[in-house]
Amino acid sequence: MKLRPAISVGRTALPPPSKISSSSSFLRRVFGSTSPPFATEIISPRNACCFIVRRSFSSDSTVEPAKEDQNVVENKIVDERVSYNLDWALSKLGFMNFPLIMLAYAGLGWISEAMEMMLLSFVGPAIQPKWGLSSEQESFISTVTFGGMLVGAYAWGIVSDTYGRKKGFLGASIMTTTGGLLSAFAPNYTSLLILRFFIGVGLGCGHVFSSWFLEFVPTPKRGTWMVVFSTFWMVGTIIEASLAWSIMPSFGWRWLLGLSTIPSLLVLLFYGQVPESPRYLCTKRKLTKARNILVKGATHNQKELPVGTLVSDHITEADKIRSSSISMLLSPNLIRTTLPLWFLYFGNTFSYYGIVLLTSQLSILQSESIQNSSLYTNVFVNSLAELPWLGLAAIILDKLGRKISMEIMLVVGFVLLLPLVVHQNGIFTAVSLFGARMFISASFIVVCIYSPEVYPTNIRATGVGIATAVGRIGGMVCPLVAVGLVSSCSQTLAVMLFEAMILVSGLCVMLLPLETKGRELTDEVE
Repeated sequence: MKLRPAISVGRTALPPPSKISSSSSFLRRVFGSTSPPFATEIISPRNACCFIVRRSFSSDSTVEPAKEDQNVVENKIVDERVSYNLDWALSKLGFMNFPLIMLAYAGLGWISEAMEMMLLSFVGPAIQPKWGLSSEQESFISTVTFGGMLVGAYAWGIVSDTYGRKKGFLGASIMTTTGGLLSAFAPNYTSLLILRFFIGVGLGCGHVFSSWFLEFVPTPKRGTWMVVFSTFWMVGTIIEASLAWSIMPSFGWRWLLGLSTIPSLLVLLFYGQVPESPRYLCTKRKLTKARNILVKGATHNQKELPVGTLVSDHITEADKIRSSSISMLLSPNLIRTTLPLWFLYFGNTFSYYGIVLLTSQLSILQSESIQNSSLYTNVFVNSLAELPWLGLAAIILDKLGRKISMEIMLVVGFVLLLPLVVHQNGIFTAVSLFGARMFISASFIVVCIYSPEVYPTNIRATGVGIATAVGRIGGMVCPLVAVGLVSSCSQTLAVMLFEAMILVSGLCVMLLPLETKGRELTDEVE
């Protein structure tokens, strides 16, 4: 009877020996048998693996059934010992239609956070004369929001590492949408503070969106695509400034609060249309679900998955239990990364939101009225400050690396903010704040790209969440400086504090031990 060969090619996770004296004896040890009906040949030895061809023979009418250690995938016989990992699969899929869906959804999460934070520049000055608030009470609206974000950043990190990234999205979007709509009807100052706190808790999930998207992006262009993702923050700030400009003079601050919840509502509505992170699923040993997501992605991108079995990075149960603890972040392997990152998040958050609030406070002092259009003009123009650097960052981030990029941005931001130590005219002040915000926001976004890259998958959301929570402490303090000191005519002291914080941030970048440019994401601590 005539036999037809059916060939399947795969990549084995087993390294070849340094010297193969007898290929048949070596392959017999690996695959059990090299005699018909299954014959195995070595095609090409590589540095860390070898490529194997398995040839099965069958008659014209039938195909030899697979042995118990094999699976049939798309009419091809696949040996379970021929395997591939997630990074290799993502690189084969490329960045096409499928990751673009994740980009749009995660971008909605960042637009929501940006809009809710930007509206603080308008709501505080608007309600101060109506409710007879002091400057300290006005600044406390921002402070309590950052307090909620501190709690949320930590809590959603734990939830996302334990139950999945999508569970974090669901809880956060419900909380942000509900709190945002109710705050538009807040009858008094106390109720507004309580609702803004709960909104802050929901907004604390913002770092999970970036980590989730990062886990779909192939390694070679990860920096470029994370910069593209970061543009959604800028889009959110521009939308909010435009919305305030068009809504506030005619309809007031309540309409602004209500309409600003639309992005978080969209996150909730499209929740069921996006998949869980396959990298998270691999760490939980849910390899079938992870492969199903990859199959769907391959269909969207019109690509084929590698033939073989998807494998995780062999995390043991003991490793998973140990690395899920917060103490792992302060272990000898990670403490040199964790501590500088905490200070870096604090410094960047303090400086960035301080510059945002400085813009509105100095505009109010110069115009002497919230109703004056110069406030909306200045905030809108400064929102555009985050646009020019994006093209440059997309180029240099994967060429120069994350650390040198952050250093460049911080140094230039420091120099541009320095003239405001003394009082300047309106035009010079606007230009200086525009440039400083452009480069400090650039540094901030690079930090948000770097931190999920440097932590392993099973503690990524927790690690980034705690770093973000520490940063929110800086956000809680900065309104007291930007609003309190400027209102009491202490602009020089306020700017000097921001400059000192930028210097501390630059020092922390120098202390970071790892450069993540071109580095594959890890699933466990090395």
